Formats: sequence, C-alpha cells, structure tokens
Amino acid sequence: MAGLNLQFTIFNFQNIIKSMEQSNNMALQTIHLDQFNQLNLRIGKIIEVNEVLGKDKLYQLTIDLAEEQPRTIVAGIKPWYAKEELLNRLVVVVANLEPRTIASIESVGMLLAADDNGNCILLQPDKDVIVGAKVR
Repeated sequence: MAGLNLQFTIFNFQNIIKSMEQSNNMALQTIHLDQFNQLNLRIGKIIEVNEVLGKDKLYQLTIDLAEEQPRTIVAGIKPWYAKEELLNRLVVVVANLEPRTIASIESVGMLLAADDNGNCILLQPDKDVIVGAKVR
C-alpha cells in the first residue's frame, strides 16, 4: 500500500510541475504586433461609482471615453479602492472588448490594472491627458 501512495504522490507532483511549466510558458508566449494593435486602449475618466448589490468586490463604474454616451464597466476593485478615490480618476480602458454580463449588468470594456503581490493597482497616465486619447 505504501508503494501505491508513493506512486500517487509522484504522479501528482509531476502533474503539478507540468501545470507550472505550462503556466510559465503561457506568460512567455509572444504575440504579433498586429494582434496587439487590435486592442483599442483609451484613456477614460470615471464619472460615477456605484455599489453592486450583494457583491463585496464589484463596483459599477460609468466611464467617459469621449464617445456619444459614457460606458458602464463592472470592475472587481472594491477591496482596494474607496468610491471617493475613483471618482474623476483617469484610467486605461480596453474599449473594444466584447461586452460581458457581470452580476446582471452589461459591462462594456475593462480597466487595466497591475497585480502587485495580490494588490490591485489601476493603471493611469502620469500626466493629464484628454479623455478618449488612444494608448499605444
């Protein structure tokens, strides 16, 4: 029986290593410049922040991208940002992401953020930029 447990443990360990190698390879894969250029990254301004009923991590944000109408984006940033910190903040938005329903709300775009050891840090320009400016 001990031999069976050892084989099972080695098999699990090998699978974990394989999984880690695949994860690392995914992070290192390159894309063509044409693929990157398909992203429509824009500077947006958060003009409204609302709680999402019953959701501890989500805010419903209204973002001005200098379009006809502002967009609604649902973002899981509540543990890291108070509503007051977000209002009127400039952010980087993926503007051509396929809409997705999150918590029964249609989200049209995504905010870009860095993961700093589990902390969410929103990306933002380091100088004032016009709303709607293209990010390259």
